Amino acid sequence: MNRIQTSILGYPRIGEQRELKKATEAHWAGKLSAEALQQTGRELRRAHWEKARAAGITVLPSNDFSFYDQVLDMSCLLGNVPARFGWTGGPVDLTLMFRMARSTQGSAPACEMTKWFDTNYHYIVPEFSADTAFKLSSDKPFTEFEEAKSLGITTRPVLIGPVTYLTLGKEAGGPVDREKLLARLLPVYAEILKRLKSAGAEWVQMDEPVFAFNLNEAQRRMLHETYAAFAKEVPGLKLMVTTYFGELRDNGESFLSLPVAGLHLDGVRGAAELPKLLAAFPKEKVLSLGVVNGRNVWKNDYDASLKKLQAAQQAVGNERLIVSTSCSLIHSPITLKNEPALDQELKSWLAFADEKLKELRELAGILAGTASAQALAENQAANASRRKSPRIHNPQVKARLAQIGPKELKRGSPFTKRRAAQRAKLNLPLFPTTTIGSFPQTPEVRQARAKFRKGELEAADYDKFVEEEIRKAVQFQESVGLDVFVHGEFERNDMVEYFGELLDGFTFTKNGWVQSYGSRYVKPPIIFGDVRRPKPMTVRWSSFTQKLTDKPVKGMLTGPVTIAQWSFVRDDQPRKETIFQIGLAIRDEVTDLEKAGIGVIQIDEPAVREGLPLRREDWAGYLTWAAEAFRLASSSVKDETQIHTHMCYAEFNDILSGIADLDADVISIETSRSRMELLGAFKKFKYPNEIGPGVYDIHSPRVPDASEMEALLAEAQKGLPVEHLWVNPDCGLKTRGWQEVTEALKHMVEAAQSAREKAQAGQTSGV
Repeated sequence: MNRIQTSILGYPRIGEQRELKKATEAHWAGKLSAEALQQTGRELRRAHWEKARAAGITVLPSNDFSFYDQVLDMSCLLGNVPARFGWTGGPVDLTLMFRMARSTQGSAPACEMTKWFDTNYHYIVPEFSADTAFKLSSDKPFTEFEEAKSLGITTRPVLIGPVTYLTLGKEAGGPVDREKLLARLLPVYAEILKRLKSAGAEWVQMDEPVFAFNLNEAQRRMLHETYAAFAKEVPGLKLMVTTYFGELRDNGESFLSLPVAGLHLDGVRGAAELPKLLAAFPKEKVLSLGVVNGRNVWKNDYDASLKKLQAAQQAVGNERLIVSTSCSLIHSPITLKNEPALDQELKSWLAFADEKLKELRELAGILAGTASAQALAENQAANASRRKSPRIHNPQVKARLAQIGPKELKRGSPFTKRRAAQRAKLNLPLFPTTTIGSFPQTPEVRQARAKFRKGELEAADYDKFVEEEIRKAVQFQESVGLDVFVHGEFERNDMVEYFGELLDGFTFTKNGWVQSYGSRYVKPPIIFGDVRRPKPMTVRWSSFTQKLTDKPVKGMLTGPVTIAQWSFVRDDQPRKETIFQIGLAIRDEVTDLEKAGIGVIQIDEPAVREGLPLRREDWAGYLTWAAEAFRLASSSVKDETQIHTHMCYAEFNDILSGIADLDADVISIETSRSRMELLGAFKKFKYPNEIGPGVYDIHSPRVPDASEMEALLAEAQKGLPVEHLWVNPDCGLKTRGWQEVTEALKHMVEAAQSAREKAQAGQTSGV
């Protein structure tokens, strides 16, 4: 039988030892030149191509690498640079790109950042205005194609498709006609495609995951106009249009009829609709079928994948079939070979990016009849071992979950009654100030934690170290005049990993890093079994902190949806069931914090929006049980105990009813990068509870002055009750340095005091 091709849509860019992070941060610190950083990129790309080629992948991507974010790269390639950065029209270099991504002291505010579809990857949001123009402004895709070519590899360059790019951008300064923008954009894309063809590219991958959204007729029209234009302008160049992260549903006919040479289907998330799509698949097109999950870490089930592939084989034959990943592998850790300490049984159930390369090769070989029977037998044995293992089931957890009723899913009293009790207990001023939770994780903090983990520091000595850091944090908060304190989270490595380490049903990697944004990488826990809290997780540190001050101290927890969303979740039971198990564990912690005298408890849920299904018709069901999971975690306390939640870097405008259903007493949100734009939706919705709009961006080293923060607070007061407003940063402060944190929080308190005085003066004068 003919050999069947294999492909990946993208490979992790960060390096097995986080080489990209180290080089990028050294460059930002002025310790590494731009050329040296570029050289690191070249070395990583070469290693990735050679690894994939050696693994037997026949279709390799290029231009999937990025120093920060692929959407930002697309903006730079297209010359879409906001005017505030003072760009004069030349090539967009690394310096300008990084200014757009993260800003610098004295520079214009950075571009907005939000979640890439329903992943924990953040992209830099393109900005559009009525007069936005585009022009080719970078050589990146051409340079990287030539690099691979010099290694004897003709890659398939990756571009974000024009309609997805326009859909994911935001309007700056008023409504924008996206179809008019498309007319300006297509000639630049055509120029890019012509240059790639001239360089020797036979195929180009156009990522259009927007097909997983609810599309209107204008968007469908734009998609067909786009690819009809490319067919006319760049004849002979083959385009592979990819969609992933969800089903096509009513977009199926539109997708299948695109005038292109190849189409990629997500056979993982879109498995249910595959039979219908394969029956209608055009015989002349190449089919790339994603059967290896690019977003989770579980070993592929060859039996299930082969059923899909055999159906595809019957539909298009071997020559027109490519066995692929469902999406890019940037959402997966790189390799299991760097996990020598990982439990061997658990390890046998897993596949990271490099192991997924092997899975692709084996699946294609089994399908073509060229692989040995051993590959299939080994895969079947590993999956059977996981299904039968007693480690994944806890009857007590399942029994408790079955007993949840309406009483466990709501607070004892409505918000208005709770608010009165909380005001009487906490006695806070107007515009109360607080932070989101964490303080800088200094080298000393990280070193102490590392020594403790290695056994080089005794537990008692480590506890003393953390206590001293907390004491200093309390003194600092006293000095700047905050109203509600936090303990600083010095004992925590990560807001999800910390809790997972203390819960049954989780396991962890040493080097299982994935990129969250820029140089921020995370090691998602792996949820393999039923979740249970064996003992209190945070009470010791919160109660210690409360004893150091008369100010209220917030207990700091991560919510059940976020813990699951930022973990690799077991796929052998409904996601909702796993999240409710986590909700019960957090409920126990909330109860114990209240018993320990903690009167303010924050349960962060930044991933609620991220977990939202891509299709609107699926939202109601998800939002209902996501809110129930939060209330399950938070509703065991008395009226006077104030429950906070925090959300950041996502669009909430269209799910505010779901957020209100959380019934948190206070929500803090990111608003500074958007200049309080998000609050417009909260005002229109008439959000009933209290709200803390972030007044400065913690992901940038830029420190705004007090007047800038006060201006944001003034904007927040337009339509929101003054007595409902809190003052806080956008997010936690662990990634920042103490010098900038000190300056920023002093400015924040100054802005709050000024706003407080003006509000009180207005109340006195009757204004």
